[in-house]
Amino acid sequence: MNIALMAHDSKKELMTQFCIAYCGILSRHNLCATGTTGKIVSEATGLKIMQFLSGSQGGDQQISSRIACNEIDLLLMFRDPISPKPHEPKDNTLLRLCDVHNIPVATNIATAEALIHALDRGDLDWRDIINPKK
Repeated sequence: MNIALMAHDSKKELMTQFCIAYCGILSRHNLCATGTTGKIVSEATGLKIMQFLSGSQGGDQQISSRIACNEIDLLLMFRDPISPKPHEPKDNTLLRLCDVHNIPVATNIATAEALIHALDRGDLDWRDIINPKK
């Protein structure tokens, strides 16, 4: 599966710890991430991650375009729900695209753990049936 990783600044350490904990599962999949998140996670885990631009420079839009083209199967996007962000409208657009294209998305660690365990068990293979790759 193609998995995209994104994290607001205050959640980058949490994303890194999550990826360290689930490195074995994540290593069996194709990973991409916004620039800073991808760099930090890759350095901490040794995972091979395709890095886009940083979110503020358009990396979130690069991931959005991949979702729109059915090139992303799962999105892990750790958001900071407390501090308002100027880029929240872009986050909402990204989440809307996930809904339109039936992309499982986690915006917090609890949901991310549920999805990563489902991925490990093979429970997310149904996406191949409803969204076949061309």
